[in-house]
Amino acid sequence: MAQNSYLSLDGYQRKKAEDETISINIAKLFSEPLGKEVLKYFRSITIEAVNGAAVTDAELRHLEGQRYFVGLIERRINHGQKVKSNE
Repeated sequence: MAQNSYLSLDGYQRKKAEDETISINIAKLFSEPLGKEVLKYFRSITIEAVNGAAVTDAELRHLEGQRYFVGLIERRINHGQKVKSNE
């Protein structure tokens, strides 16, 4: 790993300052009323969705990928808030 890089929340190596900027930007975007509504919608169709026993392997993998992405947004929001509070 490069000296000025570390493994970020999304699994990619980048400079810490760049990673913090990404999280701060995402936190700001989703702190607005419209952003909160969009995230609420994303959660409703991913994390809060329940599948029955007839779900196929492909459908489940697709949904889990979507859930991962919404979870990543939420982790970025939390990280951005933490970074801002430590400034």
